[in-house]
Amino acid sequence: MTDPNLTEAPPIAEGQPEPSEALEQLYADFARNSTSPLWTQTNDLMPLAPKPAAVPFVWKWSELVDIAERAGDLVPVGRGGERRAIGLTNPGLAPTAYATPTLWCAIQWLGPHETAPEHRHAQNAFRFVVEGEGVWTVVNGDPVAMRRGDLLMTPGWNFHGHHNDTDQPMAWIDGLDVPFAHDMDLGFFEFGSERVTDEATPEISRSERMWAHPGLTPLVSQQEQVSTPIAAYRWEYTDRALAEQLALEDEGHPATVEPGHAAIKYTNPTNGGDVLPTIRCEFHRLRTGTKTATRQEVGSSIWQVFEGSGRVILNGDATELVRGDIFVVPSWVAWSLEADEQFDLFRFSDAPIVERLHFQRTYFPEAGRFLPGSRG
Repeated sequence: MTDPNLTEAPPIAEGQPEPSEALEQLYADFARNSTSPLWTQTNDLMPLAPKPAAVPFVWKWSELVDIAERAGDLVPVGRGGERRAIGLTNPGLAPTAYATPTLWCAIQWLGPHETAPEHRHAQNAFRFVVEGEGVWTVVNGDPVAMRRGDLLMTPGWNFHGHHNDTDQPMAWIDGLDVPFAHDMDLGFFEFGSERVTDEATPEISRSERMWAHPGLTPLVSQQEQVSTPIAAYRWEYTDRALAEQLALEDEGHPATVEPGHAAIKYTNPTNGGDVLPTIRCEFHRLRTGTKTATRQEVGSSIWQVFEGSGRVILNGDATELVRGDIFVVPSWVAWSLEADEQFDLFRFSDAPIVERLHFQRTYFPEAGRFLPGSRG
């Protein structure tokens, strides 16, 4: 009988030695000394192209809202649970609640007149609202109204809590770099106020009053900041920017990323870069009937349908999408979009990490070409 504690020699590959007692002992000694020979794992460690454990997946918003509402009836939101947030678990990464190896996404539910207590953590976070209003998120003492289409920022180590000032519940999605911070052993966490430090309900936050004026930087603060100082990117400005891109396209000007496809990146006004050091946030609008080019990208992304209907094609498999639906695109998975009507989608990705480390690569398989500037 073979000792189950011994590591068997791997299958013979071209250029490898024939089995022998000495070779078996060598592999047993590898295991005993917590080592592993490269020649048995090259295909796992250095594949010809990315082989993500995460899989393409679609979560239906109607089902997410249903389970979040039921959680609201059964699970308290106060200290202990901290948040009534339900992480979206990629089947390829289960049981850990990771949407991708670098990104965390959850639906959060806050009931009428509830308060989620304040805390802070090293991880960077944002919130995106696909429907509803009446909740204020308080970030470092600054109350920020949350409304449909708004992107709300909570950079790392900022105290934050939420309070619902209405008789109706509200749901939104949270995006964080939890998997990246956790697996790199970067995370810290600290409790804050049992409620929120300011229960005011202003229409516009102090950070917006200071920073949210296009092309204008306050002279009192000209230092580059790692994360955006703007607490909220409001829907009306996003909508206008996308509409103008398509209008300029109609007038014959080069304003869209591809025909019928307008897109914007939310930016940090202090340096023109991404809103968070580890997360890129974008918004895309497709005209009725538009089909995007199929592409493969290094790095992962998560999308939510804001309005309209259409489909996403992931590695050749098409899935119908409607308002609120969420899908994940793992690294190097081929994806494209098709719009049945005007199709608005919010996207976030780990592109800042990928680009800072110079691993970026985008390939268009139908055209057989790489995006200029990528590592093709």
